[in-house]
Amino acid sequence: MEFEKDNSFITGRIKSVGFAVKGAFKLITTEHSVMVQFSLAILMIVAGFYFEIDRYEWMMQILAFGLVLGIESMNTGIEKMADFVHPEFHDRIGFIKDIAAGGVLFAAIAAIAIGLLIYVPKFI
Repeated sequence: MEFEKDNSFITGRIKSVGFAVKGAFKLITTEHSVMVQFSLAILMIVAGFYFEIDRYEWMMQILAFGLVLGIESMNTGIEKMADFVHPEFHDRIGFIKDIAAGGVLFAAIAAIAIGLLIYVPKFI
């Protein structure tokens, strides 16, 4: 089956959204780190309703878990591509994968800090 690009604006965008939804579903159902992070995002949404956080806190919380899930998606894509290009262990591939994972760590630390800023005062 050969790929044909859809040059129509509307149907092309609809297909792009379909591919994105398919990719998000694959991430959530096959990648353990994404499963954990998605579960934490759901937990944070429930906590937000429980603690009745304000609009600003909702914005920060949504941005935080959106950032983590987005960066984790890019990291997973980089890892899958690297494994496809060079399936055996290679120092340079390992270096690239480590850097991508480091990006996830930065996003996760920022998300944890935002979560603490929102929820620690609720317990004090």
